[in-house]
Amino acid sequence: MANLRKPPWLKKKIQPFQDFQKIKSILTETELHTVCEEARCPNLGECFSQETATILILGRICTRDCGFCAVEHGRPVPPDEAEPHHVAQAIKKMGLQYVVITSVTRDDLSDGGASHFAKTIQAIREMDRKIRIEVLVPDFRGDWNSLNRVLQEGPDVLNHNMETVRRLYAEVRPQADYERSLSLLKRSKETYPKIRTKSGFMLGLGESREEVLDLFQDLRAAKCDFLTIGQYLQPHAHRLPVVRYIEPEEFEAYRKIGEEIGFKMVSSGPFVRSSFHASEMFDANLL
Repeated sequence: MANLRKPPWLKKKIQPFQDFQKIKSILTETELHTVCEEARCPNLGECFSQETATILILGRICTRDCGFCAVEHGRPVPPDEAEPHHVAQAIKKMGLQYVVITSVTRDDLSDGGASHFAKTIQAIREMDRKIRIEVLVPDFRGDWNSLNRVLQEGPDVLNHNMETVRRLYAEVRPQADYERSLSLLKRSKETYPKIRTKSGFMLGLGESREEVLDLFQDLRAAKCDFLTIGQYLQPHAHRLPVVRYIEPEEFEAYRKIGEEIGFKMVSSGPFVRSSFHASEMFDANLL
């Protein structure tokens, strides 16, 4: 398939970088990575300039090799036991009141890294209990005990991305499972109803409108609270090509449908990513 030419609405204006080096310096000093950099997020400059970042724990090497992802695949090193403390330090220095903690997928670890997520939440809470914490977790291979280890620490939001529609899972996420991801969201809400649940997916990989609406219904059946929808952008030549660029009006139509069928809030647009403006989504829906 020939590469599609990017449409004009995907030409993003460069944001002021006055605080970019400050955030980079803090992350380097505390030996941390961000998914913003590893996944080549188009909003990196904007978020860094606003002193926000989605912190990536458990290293920067993923054990899975998804067809859409820019994060490096390979054999990761053992977890850094000091990392939870470093995360708390970085959050304090950046002055954050809402943080998103995510990780690469660590199928090499017996609990998928769940205990490391838990320790990171603990370290942040010990520093400042007023900070809101969103965790963007992998599927932990469907192990409820691992997921429960994270949920027991009481994050404010449990986020797990579906990424795409059911039919495309084998191609886009060959080591994942559609029903397993849905089950994670459903069981989280059933067991810890006060913890908000959130998911997100990409458009432009070849999905049909009917398949997108089916995904909407599946997520609502799992009582998912928040939803993010963005445009898939091919990170490099060895990843899946973009099948179609979605017009802004179509994103807006999906936003309206999502909110009409019961999501508390839907963020939908070409540059929307799972953690983009996450605090605004949470603050707009305080109980």
